[in-house]
Amino acid sequence: MKMLAAVFWLILLALPAAAQADDPADPAAAARAAAERLSDAARQLDEADSASNRVKALSETIRAYEDGLQAMREGLRRAAIREEVLTRELQAREKDVSRLLGVLQSMGSAPAPVLLLHPSGPVGTARSGMILAEVTPALNVQVTDLKTRLQEVSVLRALQQSAANRLQDGLRGAQEARTQLSQAISDRTDLPRRFTEDPVKTALLVASTETLEGFASGLSQIALDEAPGSLPDISAYKGALPLPVQGRILRHAGQSDAAGIVRPGIVMIARPRALVTTPLAATVRYRGPLLDYGNVIILEPQSGILLVIAGLDVVYGNIGEVLPGGSPIGLMGGADVEGDRLLTQNRTVAGAEQTETLYIEVRQDNVPVDPEIWFRTDEG
Repeated sequence: MKMLAAVFWLILLALPAAAQADDPADPAAAARAAAERLSDAARQLDEADSASNRVKALSETIRAYEDGLQAMREGLRRAAIREEVLTRELQAREKDVSRLLGVLQSMGSAPAPVLLLHPSGPVGTARSGMILAEVTPALNVQVTDLKTRLQEVSVLRALQQSAANRLQDGLRGAQEARTQLSQAISDRTDLPRRFTEDPVKTALLVASTETLEGFASGLSQIALDEAPGSLPDISAYKGALPLPVQGRILRHAGQSDAAGIVRPGIVMIARPRALVTTPLAATVRYRGPLLDYGNVIILEPQSGILLVIAGLDVVYGNIGEVLPGGSPIGLMGGADVEGDRLLTQNRTVAGAEQTETLYIEVRQDNVPVDPEIWFRTDEG
């Protein structure tokens, strides 16, 4: 009976392994790849100090840090999930393994003649021996599987312990790049200008405006010495413009928010301190606080088309400047989350660190249109 019980438990142990599906990707490898991306970003930051176009180089560095940090967070999230799954599986099988070892130990302590006998006689003895001969390879497979899983848990734990320092270095590098970017933008004097702001008219317009539409209508009245000639046609970019910030759409145009307010633009959710860039070359028509939108920058990529981007914490650029496509125009608010908190909070929720919102509105001939007509959203 003990021999039959041993066979029974071996079969039970084989079932979980047979039902276990392999993960589509290795979370440890993903996290290591993210660490390499952070190292690449650090090298880019060093190279940006000697780059002729420091603004562009630093913008690319910040993007690299953002990509690396996001990949690291995702890798750690997947590693945490994988470790939890493995731990639960091992705990579930621990009792079975203990019982099997107990049976085998009791069999090993029995006298040899007893092991050669079976209650059913010689036929039963032969049959049980054949069963054990077939089960032994499965036992070896299970032992190897358990060793592999224990090694994987060990690797994942070591990865999580070392990731905190890597995240801290990445956050410090991103902060340093943002500080250098602010200085590089303030030092930049070579951007072309289409017009000069009339500060008195601007102040009056801001003070008297009650709606974004009214403010947009008055923008054409606040310029002095505006350069003649129309801006280039951008209709070929319709539906293909990159979004100004890395994130996802929280509310589409026409959807009401928690307060029941409906706006014609989209609301994006992004990480704290994320870099915001202009989708294409455009003139800065306005930058500063406006109504209840917070800090706002209004870009004019083509005559009659305005891009309104609101909710920034830091705003770059000066009114009248013509910014190249991909130029930094600001930073999101919030504070960078410390590395150790990233390892413990919301470990199983993707994108949990996205907490800041950005409002984007597109106006054609002073009429708002759905921004998703112009931007590539990668949705649907």
